[in-house]
Amino acid sequence: MNILSVLEQTALSVWLRESPTMWGFPFVLFLHTLGLGIVAGLGVALNLWALGWAERYPAAPLQRAFPVAFAGFALALVSGVLLLVAYPTKALTDPVFYLKLVLIGAALAQLDWLRRRLFAAPLADRPARPDRSIRLLAGVALALWAGAVLTGRLLAYTYNYLTAADLMQ
Repeated sequence: MNILSVLEQTALSVWLRESPTMWGFPFVLFLHTLGLGIVAGLGVALNLWALGWAERYPAAPLQRAFPVAFAGFALALVSGVLLLVAYPTKALTDPVFYLKLVLIGAALAQLDWLRRRLFAAPLADRPARPDRSIRLLAGVALALWAGAVLTGRLLAYTYNYLTAADLMQ
């Protein structure tokens, strides 16, 4: 519990939580939402393609979306760490937070698997129907991304302790 108190008392944590400007917590939350929207949105779009919604188009042009997805993830990660610093007790004592991390990790692993499978194929520059394993995992990935977004939203409502002081009462 002591580490949570120490984190909450850092200058950055206090500023993020208590700053009267919109450049504190609200802006970091906006950046987190933007980053998640980019990575999850591209993840969903790429997996919809893999499900066959755009099989008349070749996979090769989709390769350009992966650096954008990585940038979105980087933005979500950095801003997520800042949100964690602002309210460490709120996040680290909530099981939903850990579920969110697992869902995001699994969705990102599937996205990397999809990238390797799609562009290693000799016919990536021609339209082709993705094989059954790609389509199956694309469906799973859509559920993972939906779960990640849902659990992220639920974090505003599922916590038991906002600060370490609440935890120690």
